[in-house]
Amino acid sequence: MDEGYGIVARGVCRSFGQVQALRGIDLTAPYGEVTALVGPNGAGKTTLMLILATLLRADRGEIRVGGVDPARDPVGVRRQTGWMPDAFGLYDQLKVVEYLDFFAGAYRLDRQRAARRIAETLAATRLSDYADRPVHVLSRGQKQRLALGRALLHEPRVLLLDEPASGLDPHSRIELRDGLRGLAAAGVAVLVSSHILAELEEVADRIVFVSAGQTAGQYEVGDLANAAPRPWRVKATDAAALSLALVDLGVSGTQNDTGTVLPAMNEEAAADLLAALVSAGVRVVAYGPVGGHLESAYLALTGDGR
Repeated sequence: MDEGYGIVARGVCRSFGQVQALRGIDLTAPYGEVTALVGPNGAGKTTLMLILATLLRADRGEIRVGGVDPARDPVGVRRQTGWMPDAFGLYDQLKVVEYLDFFAGAYRLDRQRAARRIAETLAATRLSDYADRPVHVLSRGQKQRLALGRALLHEPRVLLLDEPASGLDPHSRIELRDGLRGLAAAGVAVLVSSHILAELEEVADRIVFVSAGQTAGQYEVGDLANAAPRPWRVKATDAAALSLALVDLGVSGTQNDTGTVLPAMNEEAAADLLAALVSAGVRVVAYGPVGGHLESAYLALTGDGR
């Protein structure tokens, strides 16, 4: 299958009794990039993640993780994959360093490498001061960071993260974002599923939209501006002059305390309208889209309204 991709999935199907969770989903995640998996609850995101992590088998479809078929060689997939589920089990009575040492053994790291990686992981997750404390004393955010550190212990080539920002404070979320960008820069294929669209837009290179167990679209983040139009907001020093200019240009708008909300447009159309307003003598002081590219594209592609 495709070279240069940490993950390739084609036509993946999975049912649970009469419930068809995946209906032929397609996805690619290149090395060196962060790919975001976006969709509503029940879209099949977690089911796909579990299949990629070798914890479920697909009913049909082709899958490669790091070039390896998880159905034929699950151990080969696990050797090069870091997995962080949305609900993870922690051995609460172990000390933090013991917890990491246990998984270093599970990953078959030799003692020298294990010691190095545990120290690096504690530093990277800001848990060095908690190394000798029981896991159960950690806060929710600290446990989340520990679970992420566990997934990175063996320096995987492919990283699967299901809602990794859940429970993290704003500072930790910024660190997570920077960390994922650093991993991608080092050549790791990162696949992250999250419902926090604004944060995904900041960290992701590519977006895969899923809905009802199928792929609704795959886009480079830079292309999302024209993937789905979105409303824009304009504000001028003279609101009356702005309203008259919009009427002359045949554009409807809704005024509120923050300005005038304009109909949905892509960036090219929005730029043309701004140029026309300035040419008409309107003194524009604020002009920008309402909501992010990812949110607008998600709502349009999945058919979810507000």
